[in-house]
Amino acid sequence: MRSGFVSIVGRPNVGKSTLLNRILGTKVAITSDKPQTTRSQIRGVLNRPDVQVVFVDTPGIHRPRTLLGERLNATATDAATGVDVVCMVVDATGPIGPGDRFVAEQMPADAIVIVNKTDIASAEQVIAQLARAADQLDRSAYFPVSARTGEGIEALVDEIISRLPEGPAWYPDDTVTDVPEAFWVAELVREQLLAVTRDELPHSIATRVVEWEWPRIRVEILVERDSQKGIVIGRKGSVLKQVGINVREQLPPGAFVELFVKVDKDWQRQASALDRLGF
Repeated sequence: MRSGFVSIVGRPNVGKSTLLNRILGTKVAITSDKPQTTRSQIRGVLNRPDVQVVFVDTPGIHRPRTLLGERLNATATDAATGVDVVCMVVDATGPIGPGDRFVAEQMPADAIVIVNKTDIASAEQVIAQLARAADQLDRSAYFPVSARTGEGIEALVDEIISRLPEGPAWYPDDTVTDVPEAFWVAELVREQLLAVTRDELPHSIATRVVEWEWPRIRVEILVERDSQKGIVIGRKGSVLKQVGINVREQLPPGAFVELFVKVDKDWQRQASALDRLGF
C-alpha cells in the first residue's frame, strides 16, 4: 500500500481548486475566476487499488493587504511542510513573475511544477513557459496540464504516486473529502455569490452556517459595507433568490437554504472576526 499527503500551492487564480476537482473526478472545492476563492485547506482523497493520495488544496499565496491575507498565506505555506509531495501550480498563459518565484522559494527543491491552463495556451506558449519555469523556479519535475479538460493529468498523478512511501490508508476507501457538510454549504453559497454578483467582492464576503436543522439550513453572509449589502441582496432580493436556487441544486432533495446578510465593518482586518469565522 502506498499512501501520503500532497499539497497544491501557487499564486491566486492559477487553477489549484479546478486541478484538485479534476484529479478526483468530483467537486470538493469551490471554484471562481476571482482571486482568493479558496480560503482554507481543503482535503480531497484519491483512492486506487493499493494507493491512497490525500491532496491538500490551499489559498493562493499573495502580497497580503489585510490580516485575512496574512492568515491565508500562513495557511498555504504551512500546508507545504510535513507532506510527501508538493505541487506548485503556475499559469501557462502568463509570465513567471516575482510572485511565482516568491512561492517557489518557500517550497522544497523536489517540488513538482505544474504548468496549468494549456487548453487556452498555444503549443509555443506552453513550451516557452516550461523552459522559463525550469530556468527560474529550478524544481525537480515539470508537467503541462489542463485542469479544465484533463489533458496531462494522468501522467501527473502517476508521478505523484511514484513518490509516495509505503503506508496505511488514512481514510476509509469511500472517502472523497473530509470537509464538514456545514462548511461545504457555506462555501457553495460564497461560490454562487461570486458567480451571480460578478462584482469585485471576493475579499469582502464571508459565509458561515449558523443553524442546521435538516432540511432547514440558515447561512449568514458577512460584508464590510452597506453598499455591498445591497449588491449581495440584489433588486427585490433577486441575487439572494438566485444564489439559493443554485445552491439547492447541488444539495440533496428537500434542502431549504435561508440566506441573510449582515454588515461587519472591516471584518478582514479584525482578529476577533477572523477567529470567529475560523481563519
